[in-house]
Amino acid sequence: MSKLIAISFALMVLLIPISSASAQQNAQVGMLSCRTSASLGLIVGSHQKMSCSFTPSSGSAPESYTGHINRLGVDLGIKGGGVMAWAVFAPTNGLSPRALAGKYVGASGDASLGVGAGANVLVGGSHRSVALQPVSVTGNIGINLALGVAGLTLR
Repeated sequence: MSKLIAISFALMVLLIPISSASAQQNAQVGMLSCRTSASLGLIVGSHQKMSCSFTPSSGSAPESYTGHINRLGVDLGIKGGGVMAWAVFAPTNGLSPRALAGKYVGASGDASLGVGAGANVLVGGSHRSVALQPVSVTGNIGINLALGVAGLTLR
């Protein structure tokens, strides 16, 4: 199990430069923070409900979103709810209200043995122009290993 956790963290380290390259072409427009529900890894995938808050860099009022994240790939174990945080990048400094609503796809890695961590690098939203770059790893509690593709839907 420790080798699987080491592989998972190595994958997360590799994901961050990929997201940094796409984010360099865009401006950071705010932060997205989400609370996730508990999940059960179903060997080839999982589903978690989320409640999120987007805080724009412009000082505008925060926006609330609900949604879910699905993973497809190796997903083994069970974990309690957690918190995910992303820096939000877009091609313009001013996003219209509710611009983060939509579907996102990207790479996902997660490992837990008691306390765990993970990262999800996602692109989508308004005309697939929004990039979500992890600024901190996911915090969760459980026994889990997940590597694969993530799909996030925000409403």
